[in-house]
Amino acid sequence: MNTLLIFFAFPLAIIIISAILQKILHSPLAVAALIFAIFLIITFAAFDETFLIATLAYTILAFITAALVRLFCKSNVNNCICETLSNLLNSNAEDNENNISNINNTLNEILNNINNSDNTNSNNGNNNTCGCRHARYRRF
Repeated sequence: MNTLLIFFAFPLAIIIISAILQKILHSPLAVAALIFAIFLIITFAAFDETFLIATLAYTILAFITAALVRLFCKSNVNNCICETLSNLLNSNAEDNENNISNINNTLNEILNNINNSDNTNSNNGNNNTCGCRHARYRRF
């Protein structure tokens, strides 16, 4: 049972808790430090010193998860989609010029509509569409 706890339950809980703490604290280092402090107490209260290695691995996992959540919240999702679609269209442009130009025109219209809606949202005081960095929570 300890093996299942160490290799499945704790890492899954760390990923979930780190994502939530990143939304609250807005700092991957603070998330990792808090997870390390909690597991350091658990290490000496419930396990032996060999669990300290797992504690370090959980801390690294917490930092990576928090950094990924921060990266996803800071990036503009629409720009990522726009760049991916543009790269895809440019790479396939050599294959079939007529169909690609028709698709390209249609996608450009869609992307312009997305950008126009983003500009409308930013004029309403919302700087990005993911909702991660509201002005009242902005610390860093």
